[in-house]
Amino acid sequence: MAAVLDAYERRCAAGALRPDAGQRAVAAKLDALAVALTDTAPQPGLFGRFRKPAPPPRGLYIHGEVGRGKTMLMDLFHAAAEAGRKRRVHFHAFMQDVHARLHAARQDHAQDAIAPVARALAQESRLLCLDEMQIADIADAMIIGRLFEALMAQGVVIVTTSNLPPDGLYRDGLNRQLFLPFIALIEERMDIVALDSPVDYRLGRVRAHETFLTPLSPENDARLQDLWVRLTDTGTGMPVNLEVLGRKLRVPQAAAGCARFHFDDLCAQPLGAPDYLALTAAFRVVFVERVPALGPDQRNEARRFVLLIDTLYDAGTRLVATSAQPPEGIYPAGDHAFEFERTVSRLREMQSAAWWGKKSSKLDVLVKFLVRKD
Repeated sequence: MAAVLDAYERRCAAGALRPDAGQRAVAAKLDALAVALTDTAPQPGLFGRFRKPAPPPRGLYIHGEVGRGKTMLMDLFHAAAEAGRKRRVHFHAFMQDVHARLHAARQDHAQDAIAPVARALAQESRLLCLDEMQIADIADAMIIGRLFEALMAQGVVIVTTSNLPPDGLYRDGLNRQLFLPFIALIEERMDIVALDSPVDYRLGRVRAHETFLTPLSPENDARLQDLWVRLTDTGTGMPVNLEVLGRKLRVPQAAAGCARFHFDDLCAQPLGAPDYLALTAAFRVVFVERVPALGPDQRNEARRFVLLIDTLYDAGTRLVATSAQPPEGIYPAGDHAFEFERTVSRLREMQSAAWWGKKSSKLDVLVKFLVRKD
């Protein structure tokens, strides 16, 4: 069985991917894990009930720089793995789910809220694939170690991708010494695999399109408005409210599956992953007006913008924006400048023909307008 590697080779043969030795090596590792999952699967029937279960295989922690193909490989693995109960989720969305479950457990007066949450997650998924692990929040840092330990104790196999090696997680974070046991747990219980490739493949797929408009100017304001009208058939959308964890998220303009905001509406307010996830669930296109150049003292705005773009990207949501600077110049220095490198790469990809070429009935007009012919 070499389902992951076979799928990868088929894509290379079809010209969808460029052969890459680093990617191929990781695909082989994932194939080995897929085989181990099959070999250690619980046996059905009466015989399996009395047979001592085999110990679960070690999970994988795959790390590498932005755009090297980590997510693509993990998706191939998740599709191929015969693990029975399995789940693939972005790390941000996973942690929001965990926080919601912990809140419910505390409402039920659980003495240790993590224990019932881990049991429920283990019942739902024997294989858990987490994309884009990064720890930037002290609450997540304090939860994730105990949660992973409890999940592994119940036989859950975890595969995760990250731009950072384990010892780079939560770097310079508050009370990081309390987080170090989690790093030790990863190193002890998971195989750590580096995806070494000299190429950022996202940049290779990028062709400039008029969806990220710079600089801020009356001309670009007019171009953004033209895109809005072309897609929504209206000059001004209606304000709506989205329900997010029992509160309201105000969308200043909404029409025909599109939402329109000023940068400050989304990134200068105390919003987080639940708000951005709600947007992707409700809208296919998000317009963001007047993204400013951010200085080092605007780290909170930069952090929220990183989270916003991550959430839109993972959901396949289209972005139209006006910005004072091209992606590389929005936040060149500050506390979250490292994470912003991924945001730059994703903003570039989100302007590409491939990103906008996904067919959708209401999007066809704008897609035809945006995608240039050679």
